[in-house]
Amino acid sequence: MLLKHENFKMVGKLGVIVLGMFAFGYALVPIYRAVCEVTGINVLALADQQIPGATPKLPANTQVDLTRTITVEFDANARGPWIFKPAKNTLQVHPGELTTVMYEFQNVQNRTMTAQAIPSYAPAQAAAHFNKLECFCFNQYTLAPGEKKQWPVVFVIDPKLSKDVNTITLSYTFFEVGGKTPVAPDSSRSTSAAAPDKQAGA
Repeated sequence: MLLKHENFKMVGKLGVIVLGMFAFGYALVPIYRAVCEVTGINVLALADQQIPGATPKLPANTQVDLTRTITVEFDANARGPWIFKPAKNTLQVHPGELTTVMYEFQNVQNRTMTAQAIPSYAPAQAAAHFNKLECFCFNQYTLAPGEKKQWPVVFVIDPKLSKDVNTITLSYTFFEVGGKTPVAPDSSRSTSAAAPDKQAGA
């Protein structure tokens, strides 16, 4: 009888411990929230940003000038037997707005080639206010015969751009590395000069 009594006491103590642990775990959530409110630090949110593949939450860009719209024209000049063109010919953007446009390229030759692009702008004054955060023109690329690629241009137009400028033409000349480097297209006639090049590469 004494042994049974001792066993019941032990089970009772263990039960109290289990209940206490459950209650403590349940109370951790409000305790964590209270600590976050006091310190202003969300530790879990910071940890989430370090998880591979997690999409960080970016703050809203308060520098975007929504009262103004600029037409950006995209031009592609292929100096060689390949296909090079923008996915979109024009976009309407606001100064200060982060914008991405894709360019498509295909090596239609039966040999491997290495190429690079040279950008130019019209009007010329837009160059100082056309800020590229990412651009395929920063690097040279090697493509196998028949290989296709898509490359982004991520840019922001500085709100300080003259109010007189309503249209910007971004033109790229894509040429093979190792050959004669072509002169960047004349900004005043980049659009008209692009037509025969595109037909030749099509």
